[in-house]
Amino acid sequence: MSSLLTHPAPVLALGVALGLRRIPPRLFVLAAVFALLPDFDAIGFRLGIPYASWLGHRGVSHSLFFALLCGAFGAWIAPWLKASRFLSGTLIFLSVVSHIVLDALTNGGLGVAVFWPFSNARYFFPWRPIQVSPLSLKAFFTAQKGFRVIVSELRWVWLPLMLVAFACRALMRKKTHPR
Repeated sequence: MSSLLTHPAPVLALGVALGLRRIPPRLFVLAAVFALLPDFDAIGFRLGIPYASWLGHRGVSHSLFFALLCGAFGAWIAPWLKASRFLSGTLIFLSVVSHIVLDALTNGGLGVAVFWPFSNARYFFPWRPIQVSPLSLKAFFTAQKGFRVIVSELRWVWLPLMLVAFACRALMRKKTHPR
């Protein structure tokens, strides 16, 4: 998995690109939380649920079906978020999908059950540049593992996302404030 520090990165980049005037603050915060939500399935390790189970880590909560359910929830609570149902549902859906994509780009684990409930097969992308993050905080904060994960995520996630976000922001500014 990518680290919990990196899963909200796509949401943050979108906030930079569009500006928070276009995304209501409640929706922005909830989208960041939903980008983390799939990894709550790691509790299954403590409950004795096998990793490869559909309830295990990177199982049902890492599926497009789960992302659709989350998006539907986002659309349902849109009035509370002070956003349109379309914007809320879409942003929450994409937040969960971004989690799935990041995990499928890592170089470890069993893969992601993207197509559950139709298949419990686990998938990765053919190109997997992101160093997988250890599941335990103790392992993450060892000098070698945590450092490798952070450097990998900065290189392959944060830097590209922020470059695109700031470029989009500059283009949008140029459109609204032509010289």
